[in-house]
Amino acid sequence: MNAYDFDKTIFAKDSTVQFYLWCLKRWPKIARRWPAVLLAALKLALRRTDKTGFKGVFLRFLRDVPEPRKEIERFWDANMPRIRKWYLAQRRPDDVVVTASPVCIVRPACERLGIRHVLGSPVDVRTGDYHGVNCHGAEKARVFRAAFPGARVERFYSDSISDAPMASLADEAFFVKGERIEEWPRGR
Repeated sequence: MNAYDFDKTIFAKDSTVQFYLWCLKRWPKIARRWPAVLLAALKLALRRTDKTGFKGVFLRFLRDVPEPRKEIERFWDANMPRIRKWYLAQRRPDDVVVTASPVCIVRPACERLGIRHVLGSPVDVRTGDYHGVNCHGAEKARVFRAAFPGARVERFYSDSISDAPMASLADEAFFVKGERIEEWPRGR
């Protein structure tokens, strides 16, 4: 099987940020949460919270989105053209996506692509609350191994060096820069 990061790898942008901007245009009232998000960002910078804590505050905007599941579908109706062409040319039925983004946001796009296996951050689509840990860095490899014990990863693709733990599970790993695919940086 091949494994992929999603944001800035298969999808050209960060899907969570793009979905937030999409919602902000439709429901400007979600901006009322900015003070709490700024405080959470400061706590993250001061190491008084982690990424899960920060993102948990940020994702509370979902509470202000009427019918968030339907809105996520509308978002993907408009944004599927941002899927990378190189991925479309090589996708396989056994592909796995391992992402730090909320599964509730990424899964609908993956389903449209025929990707059945989507691992990521466990977030409640109605509240934005986390039900676990942000799926980033070493957590991606842990989540993957828990879901697919003993599975062989032929190739792994990502745009981020923070995905080195997943890259180390693969026979071959590739670094994605837009539509260009390069060898994974040595020593990482």
